[in-house]
Amino acid sequence: MTAPAIRHLRHLALLGLLAGALAVGAPLQAEPSDHDLARQALEQGQVLPLRTVLDKVERDYQGQVLKIEFEHEDGRFIYEIRLLQHDGHLAKLEVDATSGEVLKVKRKRR
Repeated sequence: MTAPAIRHLRHLALLGLLAGALAVGAPLQAEPSDHDLARQALEQGQVLPLRTVLDKVERDYQGQVLKIEFEHEDGRFIYEIRLLQHDGHLAKLEVDATSGEVLKVKRKRR
């Protein structure tokens, strides 16, 4: 094979590798993170501030917050809050982020 033909094959191989890398790279439009979704909803006045919800939950359910998730389910914004309660139970609460109403509580012994 001649030198120009080898260069041409190398260029084709590099273009193939580049095309493959682009095809398996990051998706064109990534889903917004929970953090971004929560910030946008708060800025638009669609949800209560987390601190407001936590004050109520900590007062009513007497415990230490271990984990918080923000979700958008069935057209509703939800704070999912996990607490370690003073009696040793773990409580998982689903709270309507718009009203602060506790929708569901699951408790289990640690």
